[in-house]
Amino acid sequence: MLIKIDGCFYEGNSGETLMELAKRNNIDIPHLCYKDGFEGLGRCRLCLVEVIEGKRKKIVSSCVYPIQEGIEVNTTSEKINKMRKDIILLLLFRTPENEYIKNLALEYGVSKIDRYSNKEEENCILCGLCVKACEKLGTHAISLVNRGTTKKVSTPFDDTSKDCIGCGACVEVCPTNAIKLSDENGKRTIWNRTFDLVKCSICGKYYTTEESLKYTLDMLGTDDEEHICEYCKKKSMSSKFKESFKNIY
Repeated sequence: MLIKIDGCFYEGNSGETLMELAKRNNIDIPHLCYKDGFEGLGRCRLCLVEVIEGKRKKIVSSCVYPIQEGIEVNTTSEKINKMRKDIILLLLFRTPENEYIKNLALEYGVSKIDRYSNKEEENCILCGLCVKACEKLGTHAISLVNRGTTKKVSTPFDDTSKDCIGCGACVEVCPTNAIKLSDENGKRTIWNRTFDLVKCSICGKYYTTEESLKYTLDMLGTDDEEHICEYCKKKSMSSKFKESFKNIY
């Protein structure tokens, strides 16, 4: 199906969202709570676009809006830019010192109002990506808790979570570096818990926690005693591919 975005036509696939179509065609739509491989969450609202269906216009979150034949999309209209600036200003109120948000504000020409700024050090924008990553992994160690101005991401009762395996998936997906993870002297500390790290059998570097490794092996149904980090796995696969290539030619 053909979708018109900012005056140009693009071929869309059934089941795609506007965000997926835009990313596939290198159309820049700002976003915070969207991540490749995840379903859209529609929380940050930065990805708002204007959709025109016949004589009707509406504002939608592109990360959750499915494409439809014949629609026209504006990603940078005056109305959309005004709404994005308002959202960025609210993000600045919550996280005035966060580098990612400050760069976003600079790009859109948004200045924080000092008398309304949050005086506490805060980086979390409550996008929920970390919670979604934990859910997808199947551990459910963290969640969004409380309501209103006290809403936050945390473990049950802010205590040490018995379900956390220290994998760091939540850190990997966080767009604002709000989650603190520390690796030091063979130990990893995250979410009020300290884990023992495992060394790679090839390079000898620490790369994951004992709990995370056990969880992965149980999921795969194997008890492989050789523990290899991602870097060494890729290096090994690359060497095997080159060797196979040589044998062919």
